[in-house]
Amino acid sequence: MKTITNIYKWCAHPHHLFFITIAALLLPNIALCVTEQLGVAASLANVLLPAGIYWMAMTLSRKPGKPIWGLFLFIFFAAFQIVLLYLFGKGIIAVDMFLNLVTTNPGEAMELLDNLVPGVAFVFIVYLPILILGVVSIRGKKTTTKTFVHNQRIIGGALTAAGLLSLSAAYITDDDYRAELDLYPANVIYNIYLAGERTYQTNHYAETSKGFSFKAKKETAYDGREIYVIVVGETARACEFSIYGYNRPTTPLMQRERGLVAFSNVMSQSNTTHKSVPMLLSAASATDYDRIYREKGIIEAFKEAGFHTTFISNQLPNHSFIDFFGEEADDWTFIKEHSKEGANTPDEEMLTILNKVLAKNRKRELIVLHCYGSHFNYRERYPRSEAFFRPDDASEAKASNRQQLVNAYDNSIRQTDRLLHDIIAALRKTGAVAAMLYTSDHGENIFDDDRKLFLHASPTPSYYELHVPLIAWVSESYDRLYPGIHATLVANRHKPVASSASFFHSMLGLAGISTPYRADSLNISSGKLHSAPRRYLNDHNKAMPLDKTGLSKKDLEMIGNVGKKH
Repeated sequence: MKTITNIYKWCAHPHHLFFITIAALLLPNIALCVTEQLGVAASLANVLLPAGIYWMAMTLSRKPGKPIWGLFLFIFFAAFQIVLLYLFGKGIIAVDMFLNLVTTNPGEAMELLDNLVPGVAFVFIVYLPILILGVVSIRGKKTTTKTFVHNQRIIGGALTAAGLLSLSAAYITDDDYRAELDLYPANVIYNIYLAGERTYQTNHYAETSKGFSFKAKKETAYDGREIYVIVVGETARACEFSIYGYNRPTTPLMQRERGLVAFSNVMSQSNTTHKSVPMLLSAASATDYDRIYREKGIIEAFKEAGFHTTFISNQLPNHSFIDFFGEEADDWTFIKEHSKEGANTPDEEMLTILNKVLAKNRKRELIVLHCYGSHFNYRERYPRSEAFFRPDDASEAKASNRQQLVNAYDNSIRQTDRLLHDIIAALRKTGAVAAMLYTSDHGENIFDDDRKLFLHASPTPSYYELHVPLIAWVSESYDRLYPGIHATLVANRHKPVASSASFFHSMLGLAGISTPYRADSLNISSGKLHSAPRRYLNDHNKAMPLDKTGLSKKDLEMIGNVGKKH
């Protein structure tokens, strides 16, 4: 007890608190020099310039607590950055991270934080005591001396000058260096600005897309019943589907389905839900993402072509483009809104609504299902009675738990297999001309290699986040009405496809809906499908070649090997 008291007194001393605060604020700067592999000049600028500014800021009051709380936002950034480095191993706080803060529901966030104990505990141990000691400093009588403040201002000025010289050297020695991208926390502040700009554009979507029309029409004059179903999965990576050769039976039901075609060489253009799903549900892609602010989604195209439309989501609304496109449907529901707060709602509950819609016996129907799929915490995505792979109880984000995490994840894929099987069974039962198209928004990291990456949405993507399943199914009656389409799907099943770019065009093609916005070069049911260069939508919404995204050599090799397997 005496030792703790002595430590407290030492830390609370104004002079000591001054240096402790600066050291804690510089932890992310030092770490990022290593994780981002910055050059010598860039590393010096990344440490010296912020150090000088923090140093000067801490001299603004002889009570260190006042500048500590004045720097609260930067303390928050530091804590946030440390947790992200713990989780992803590299990358600054991205624009998408700030957008995730406002589009992730509280239950989902707590489910994640509960299992990031080491990283969260570290930032609490480091930064919370500083804030508490700051309050003690403000209320107490102890202050730094005038001589101390004078000397520290000289040191702070010298560090700032050295940092500015290093910054100039970084620009001279590296043509790609940009302070708004490479200097922490300037890059974080820039990302906040971009996040605000995107939020503004998103909030004004109703105005900027007003009056838009696809000019969509049905190509055929078929008088019978037609039903098309879009299933948007969550966090499903193709390498865990046995239908693609995975050595565990995760998709036994799909593998027996007649009329089903699994596309093997498919990459998502984003590892974040709030960008990937809107691209799946619209004509926007990585190369022309900004059109998302001006155009409506695929549901509107089906409505124009005379279809009744229904949107069913097992995720909470979050005022994003997913909501906007979903709410363009004739009928829409977010089933989690009607569940007890914090309760786990299995994707199978969407089947009840699906069957009610099918029972209406409408002539032309589009149904969109947005799943919760394999989102972490994996073991919450399926009933305990369906735990095929065991043990699956460990959920803390630690590499030592990998096997149990994989067991739980694979169990969640089996639930997706059952869901798709049941959807197909329901469609087949109607006897209608029917087709279903399924893909996932992105994949997932599960401590797969020595990088020890976990989850998704990392600033730098990995193979495991990008390689996703894409599955098409057509009924026997569909095959009779549209002869040759199933054969074309089979012929195209191993061609390289960007799911985010192709999904919109493929669904319109399957349904026989023509519009000037449909591109059959991206349509998996068309003989005109061709392989365009793959692009990734980076954090600043720029379409990047995969070898310019930060993907490791191993990632690029695995992506290349997917195409070589066939």
